[in-house]
Amino acid sequence: MRKTLYIIGLSTFVFSCTSQQNVTKNTYKPKTPVSQVKPAVKTPVATAPKPKITNDHGAEFFTVNLADPKNNDNTASYGSIVSAKPAGYKVVKTYFPAIGQNFRQRYLILHYTALPDDKSITVLTQQGVSAHYLVNNTGDNEIYQLVDENKRSYHAGVSNWRNDKNLNDTSIGIEIVNTGYTADASGKKVFVPFNDDQVKKVAALAKDIVTRYQIPATNVLAHSDIAPTRKQDPGPLFPWKKLYDEYQIGMWYDETAKQNFLALAEEEVPLKYNDSSFIFLIQTALQKFGYYLDLSGKWDDGTKKTIEAFQYHFRPQNYDGIMDAETWAILQALNQKYPAK
Repeated sequence: MRKTLYIIGLSTFVFSCTSQQNVTKNTYKPKTPVSQVKPAVKTPVATAPKPKITNDHGAEFFTVNLADPKNNDNTASYGSIVSAKPAGYKVVKTYFPAIGQNFRQRYLILHYTALPDDKSITVLTQQGVSAHYLVNNTGDNEIYQLVDENKRSYHAGVSNWRNDKNLNDTSIGIEIVNTGYTADASGKKVFVPFNDDQVKKVAALAKDIVTRYQIPATNVLAHSDIAPTRKQDPGPLFPWKKLYDEYQIGMWYDETAKQNFLALAEEEVPLKYNDSSFIFLIQTALQKFGYYLDLSGKWDDGTKKTIEAFQYHFRPQNYDGIMDAETWAILQALNQKYPAK
């Protein structure tokens, strides 16, 4: 009996211990929670509110410049804002305008038509050539606009200035009614003068354009400047100095600087005129100023026509295409005043 009770008690004890071990083994132990890093919340950068776009009869305009005028940048629009209209979507101007932009209009090019008024209008509106504006010679106060300033007109043709070419893409063209020139018995070009009223029109128009588009003085040019081997307009009788003096338009040299260069030029030109290295120096100076020509070291036809074009603009008293001392002094004075950047 005792033996039986002993066996039963021992069995109960073993079963109890085994159960306790299982309970201990299966007891749930919660894991230590791992703290998760919350993403940083970015504080929006405060920006100054942009001026509003104005709306006039369904057309939108933005006339306030937010960009840097020192870099010839401008965000203002001088016409209605042109926007896409994608089917099924809405174009919004929530972030308009970006400050990283500037005008297409970087040059102002002046021409004469070599035709009278009526034919000038016909050719510039009905044929493959055009200009943004036409200044007539009829004595009234009208200036004809032929092409939207935001569009490209076909007035410059094959053209170059400094590092730019195909200036139709980046310019506004002004045509002036003037019949151009005839050749005298010696073959010299004899030009027709401009009417004073025309010059006032051109000056007022040019002043408005260069001011709005911030066009620098170095980019107000003659057709003959950007295409010297092909063109003569507006010729030596166009009053570039008057535009410079009275309207602050375009380039002109300083007389003191010219005189400083003239003394040496008067010695240098006769002595070195046919020296190829001197011709190369002249060609390099013309190229540095802005003209496109080959550096041949010879008085070739392209060089002579380029000198002639330069004289039309800056030395109109003598435009024979010969680099004399005064022309050389003027060129050096201009390069000193308007260095290429």
